[in-house]
Amino acid sequence: MSKKFKLFTSGFLALSLMLSACGQDAEKEDNKQAEENKNENNEQVENDTAEKSASEQIAAMVESYKTGTDELAKAKEDKEVDYDKVTELYKNDLQALVKKRDGEFETSMDQQITTALEAGKSGDLDGYVVKQIFDKLMQKAFFDTMRHEFIEIKEHWGEKEEVKEELEEAKAFYAALEGTVQKRDSAYSTKMAEKIQGGFAEMEKAVENDDELAFQLGKQVVDKTLMRTFYLAAGADPHGYAFKAAKEAKENPEEARVEQAEGWAFYQSIKSYLEKYATEEAELIESQFNLESDVTALDPEAINDAFVSGFSKVALHEYEESQEYWGEDKSMITALEGALFIEILETDLKADLGEEKYNELHKQAEDYIAAVEADDQEKAKEILSSIEETLNGLTK
Repeated sequence: MSKKFKLFTSGFLALSLMLSACGQDAEKEDNKQAEENKNENNEQVENDTAEKSASEQIAAMVESYKTGTDELAKAKEDKEVDYDKVTELYKNDLQALVKKRDGEFETSMDQQITTALEAGKSGDLDGYVVKQIFDKLMQKAFFDTMRHEFIEIKEHWGEKEEVKEELEEAKAFYAALEGTVQKRDSAYSTKMAEKIQGGFAEMEKAVENDDELAFQLGKQVVDKTLMRTFYLAAGADPHGYAFKAAKEAKENPEEARVEQAEGWAFYQSIKSYLEKYATEEAELIESQFNLESDVTALDPEAINDAFVSGFSKVALHEYEESQEYWGEDKSMITALEGALFIEILETDLKADLGEEKYNELHKQAEDYIAAVEADDQEKAKEILSSIEETLNGLTK
């Protein structure tokens, strides 16, 4: 192992990556400070960008993110990276947004990004690893901000112009994630970018028709399809970074470390669901991707199995809620979520169950949604019995 990676393990990870598991006290203190400064930051942003529309402001943030990522990418070719430039871009254009999401979702992205940039500048952390952490954690910040906008829309439903504005903002943040979606579509022959655009179209139509349920259903399509994107990038077979890192570790451990960092950073965008409903699986995935672990011992099959088991448990929870809230809009929303979590695992389930069995499960998920829509609970329970049997067989 090179000196850079030794320093990385003993320095940055001890301070930063460990926060994702047990650094809650420091995180809460940071969030408290962020909250205290929130009004001041907002006022400054408003003063500086008074003549810009919200979408223009977001486009400028996305451009700064891309500029910073491109600068850090120079490290891959052993070119000199201007860390001062990236740090300035981050502090001036992105940090306020990241801190807001940290405060809202109880995360530590700002501390992790800031520490990574400092470690890159000092030479304690390989520059291309810094690039991955900055890139993927900023993608998480944009993803979390989309979710924030969706929450705002729910709170302001009925105020059509306000809702339209917030939806446009969510779409503007998606521009930072679209390339990642398209890359996974190319790798797995999926159509996630098309599905996300369809979800946005459904939301726009729902706003015009004042149909809140239709909006929430469209939102679930966008949200869960982005989760599928991050999963395919992190732990799916064969193109997930778990598999790439394990393969690379045999011949080039340092390059494998970069891929391990990519897997870890992508996982941060989806781990909250697994932590809530599949704790054991979430801990296994985190421990495998965490760069304090030996990359040569990384077990991609264990990671993949944990994802399949974990998302199956999440789907089972959604179906349980669909029955619990029968007759309410939430029953339909969670029925769709159950189907979308099954779809997240499509590649894996076709391999594990066979294409015919997967197609049968997919059809059952669609039939369950139809039964909820028809308010036929007896039929829904009958279909759900078969779905649960299959999903329980996938859990560990």
